[in-house]
Amino acid sequence: MKTFGMLALAVAMALGASLAGAQDPAPTQEAAPAPEPAGEAASPPPAATGYRDLRRITLLQGDAAAGKAKSELCAACHGAAGISIAPNFPNLAGQRAEYLYWELVEYQSGAMPESAMTPLAASLSDQDMRDLARYYASLPAGRAPASEEAPAPDAALLAQGRQLFMDGEPGKGLPPCQGCHGADAGGHPLASRVDREGHAPWAAYPALRGQNAIYLQLRLNAFRTGQLHHSTNDFVMAGVGQRLDDDAISALSAWLAAQGP
Repeated sequence: MKTFGMLALAVAMALGASLAGAQDPAPTQEAAPAPEPAGEAASPPPAATGYRDLRRITLLQGDAAAGKAKSELCAACHGAAGISIAPNFPNLAGQRAEYLYWELVEYQSGAMPESAMTPLAASLSDQDMRDLARYYASLPAGRAPASEEAPAPDAALLAQGRQLFMDGEPGKGLPPCQGCHGADAGGHPLASRVDREGHAPWAAYPALRGQNAIYLQLRLNAFRTGQLHHSTNDFVMAGVGQRLDDDAISALSAWLAAQGP
């Protein structure tokens, strides 16, 4: 299983590189600067031309206690404990700090579609974003309790979602999701590993288990329709999204949402 997962990662990364080249024949890579001391995460690259190379980020440093003090506005949508109050918002608790930080950078740079997050992110300093990311990463992962009125997930749909996540669909060129997000959907198993240049190439792959199904559907549709195209992760996911139909998106989202934290 581990060998197959790493093979899938290689396929996904190759797909991402191919898509990057197709979109930007000679891109100016907005990679993180050279590694900073003590594993400090790189400052946000300028949002000019090219794309952000999230394979060249460094591990994030931040102050979780300071992040908690800054999280009051976030709690209005994402809950006091990082568990969202509505199914179209993501749960933040227990998420990778590097993923959360670079998502905030994308919102602040205008790379994300306009949303309620746009003005909120615009008001944050770089240190604010680091501290908030570290705070939510420090919280125990969880999910909102299922509504008593909600029907139980369809068993066949869940089985389809699991198979897509674990095995992909070779006939459609769809790699297994576990290659980047881990066999348990908790993030890449090498997320904390640093390479010889001080980069953490797998740190920005998010954990998906226990995430809200509606949020996952919205996100996968955004990749499928080309709304997200500003980082190496976007290039990989755009290629995946283009190979997913409505049924596959529903199945994957339902299975991931059904996984416990």
